[in-house]
Amino acid sequence: MRCNVNVQISYRLQVGFLYLSVAEDYFTGLVNMHCKGWKSVYCDPVRPAFLGAGTTNLNDVLVQSTRWSSGLVEVGLSRFCPLIYGPKKMSALQTMCYGELAFFPFYFLPLWCFATIPQLCLVNGIAVYPEASNWFFMVFSFVFLSSLSKHIQEVLSTGGSMRSWINEQRMWMIKSVTCHLYGSLDAIMKRLGLKEANFMTTNKVIDIEQTRLYQTGKIDFQTSIMLLAPLVILTIINVVSFVGGVTRAMVTGKFSDMFIQVFLSLFIVMMGYPVIEGMISRKDKGRIPPSATILSVLVSTIFLSLGSLVLSVFLK
Repeated sequence: MRCNVNVQISYRLQVGFLYLSVAEDYFTGLVNMHCKGWKSVYCDPVRPAFLGAGTTNLNDVLVQSTRWSSGLVEVGLSRFCPLIYGPKKMSALQTMCYGELAFFPFYFLPLWCFATIPQLCLVNGIAVYPEASNWFFMVFSFVFLSSLSKHIQEVLSTGGSMRSWINEQRMWMIKSVTCHLYGSLDAIMKRLGLKEANFMTTNKVIDIEQTRLYQTGKIDFQTSIMLLAPLVILTIINVVSFVGGVTRAMVTGKFSDMFIQVFLSLFIVMMGYPVIEGMISRKDKGRIPPSATILSVLVSTIFLSLGSLVLSVFLK
């Protein structure tokens, strides 16, 4: 009996792997394949090779992406961190690719900063970017426009449309300020022993009403307030900052100084139009609940008030 147990343990160590992350596909590619000499080949056949079912409502997208974000950060904070575990076993380029993906959820940090700090300064009449007449303005414009242009080219070259590009931009922004935030915090808490490991399943049941909203291009906002609140809060902050910034610029005549901040708020408001629609005009089942709107208005008011107070104190 003891011999059989030893054989079984040896077999498991040789063939399988005890996953340390819920991102098992990423972990398998990193540890069990590429770090053991496997080579990847890009395969894009004209006829699709697989048929799968994707998520069609916001709740499932956010739950699934939060799980993925947590799993990726877990690998990045473990002894299998690609930047430490990979260099001796993979090429430098492949190591960088795995490392970028492992720490990609930390992208929530700059996204939250871009969605709040310039807007808070705009409401208080503080310029944080070069004015339109400054040549540094061209640098910021080039970085922003080149990034958008590259994404548009990728979408159009793969058979997508401008509507597909807008939807991808929206989902990227939504997931960055929600899934990446909660997923990163979840992984860090697990690493510190403050939370037990768990597995959040994705709903695969087809709902007729959700399918109808998906087919008409409307976002189904039936999800928890914890996942919904960041979207609504940031949208409200940017609406207030845009209106306040344009009003201040028209009164003071300093529109050139605040142009980038006004444009940034406008861009976020345009991308967040479905959120505004869900709060105000929609009456269907997938609208944003009034409770989420009221809570978000309260939090946004507190943030803008306290932020303005802090800026006034530091700028004296």
